[in-house]
Amino acid sequence: MSNNALIIIISAPSGTGKTSICRSIFRQFPDIRFSVSYTTRQPRAGEVDGRDYHFITEDMFREKVQKGEFAEWAENYGHLYGTSRRVVEEIRSREEDLILDVEPRGAKALKELYPDGIFVFVLPPDLEELKKRLQKRGAEDDETRKKRFQKAKDEIREVFWYHYIIVNDRLESAVERLRAVYLAEKCRRERQSRVIEGFLKET
Repeated sequence: MSNNALIIIISAPSGTGKTSICRSIFRQFPDIRFSVSYTTRQPRAGEVDGRDYHFITEDMFREKVQKGEFAEWAENYGHLYGTSRRVVEEIRSREEDLILDVEPRGAKALKELYPDGIFVFVLPPDLEELKKRLQKRGAEDDETRKKRFQKAKDEIREVFWYHYIIVNDRLESAVERLRAVYLAEKCRRERQSRVIEGFLKET
């Protein structure tokens, strides 16, 4: 695979705005691919099968686990989530840039498989703001929000092994920071080997 193709793994606690940031990046860079995860949970309002997630039964999910079809998978709040190894490999074989939306446990597994990956963690401005954002999830009860808040604090402790930290204080600013990361990584010398070789052939 060409070392000019990027795989960017993005993690963030629930309520941080990671999905909104990624959607803005995809609008700016339509050639970047996104690996749609599999999940056993039910679709939420407005979610579309095959676009937001592949919604499957737990039996189907477990069968894929046994067959080794996931690059990573984890259980969250009683539901299973996983990233298709085949889809990731197909995108990378086409030398296309790829973004994965994965929680820290899954990101660690991906770091073992793809050590050349770029790992980005998105943080809220502070914990109080995160708590307010979680409270706006009207469909969830207080107990679920408390669990999400505690899980968010646990996940934030994982930031130290990520390459980049983006604070989502304002959506526009956070999008610009992720855009800057993407462009900077595309310009790294080791990812411009083909361009360099072209110049060397002429000298």
